[in-house]
Amino acid sequence: MSTAFRAMFSLLTPNESSFQKVEDVPPYVQQATPFFVGLIFLELAVGVLKTGTTVVTISDGLTSISAGMISRLPSVLMRGCELTAYMYVWDRFHLVELPWDSAWTWWLTFLGVDFCYYWLHRFAHEVAILWAAHQVHHSSEYYNLTTALRQSLTQQFTSWIFYLPMALALPPSVFAVHIQLNLLYQFWIHTELIRDLGPLEWVFNTPKHHRVHHGRNHYCIDKNYGGILIIWDRLFGTFAEETDKVVYGLVFPIKTFEILYVQFHYYSYLWRKSKTYKAISNKLSTFIKGPSWKPGKSRLGDHVDNPKVTGKEVPHDPSWPLPLQVYVVIHFLLVLQIYHDLFENKMTNSGRLGDATLCCHGDIAEVWLHEAPDAFAGCAHRGNLDS
Repeated sequence: MSTAFRAMFSLLTPNESSFQKVEDVPPYVQQATPFFVGLIFLELAVGVLKTGTTVVTISDGLTSISAGMISRLPSVLMRGCELTAYMYVWDRFHLVELPWDSAWTWWLTFLGVDFCYYWLHRFAHEVAILWAAHQVHHSSEYYNLTTALRQSLTQQFTSWIFYLPMALALPPSVFAVHIQLNLLYQFWIHTELIRDLGPLEWVFNTPKHHRVHHGRNHYCIDKNYGGILIIWDRLFGTFAEETDKVVYGLVFPIKTFEILYVQFHYYSYLWRKSKTYKAISNKLSTFIKGPSWKPGKSRLGDHVDNPKVTGKEVPHDPSWPLPLQVYVVIHFLLVLQIYHDLFENKMTNSGRLGDATLCCHGDIAEVWLHEAPDAFAGCAHRGNLDS
């Protein structure tokens, strides 16, 4: 079984994934890309056989994948924020230097990354300005493997803060391994097809637990933050079992697949919300307290103010003609080729920037077509008149 595939389930051993230098650490996330694609198609096939319906729609699936592609574009030009900040603190402030080739160091880093991720994830839900980034991941009204790829462009610019305490003792090369393994593990848990994993449910984050996290039912809000392990939620009082049917997405669904809106709309909302208050304290609280906070409410607000979930909600899924669907898929595949070249080919920064711009433009155009089939038809009609 390939290393990249096992990395997706955090099944690597310390011996095979311990490195002295950061430069020697494999790009596990990049290597796993073919398995992302393969498992998405496998989920699609199993879903059809098991339920008779598709678990992925073209509109939602391509929007999720496009968001994931855009979120990775900064790494084309620079090392990730988390690793860069970590190495800076390690080089200047580390107090002890645990051996990079020790199994104890490896396991301690495994626990440290997962523990820090729990708090990063929890703060991303409980602090509105951080939620403005993280809400991207929760904006899909579907729950499938493509949802795992629906990531924020901006969250990476704040998440690094939560891992810095580890840099006082744990080598960057070991951290560089586990920050990838923690991310990869969270891919496969985004599915409705795996129902219950028995005793594993007590220790590990599973599809069953993570479905709750993605729900907008009242009992699901602000629950099950764990990355690989669910023990942190059990310890800190944020665990919830899956009971009622989970309805996915944001409390107030955005009802659009326009990629820039998905990424940035909540920042605009927070700004408008803050302007409705006169007191400086309330303006500030808009950004640093919970998304549901209002004056006179507790720090996280009151979830009873949120719309009630009936279980009969229908996800936003506009119909559009087959020719447009075919065109969008072809367009997306072309963008995907540019994206692949960005990470596989060695080129100058200016060349990378050019390809990144094309990739971003392609993602935006492709999803814009989802929202504007009439505009597409109009363009085609105008093209016929011009020819």
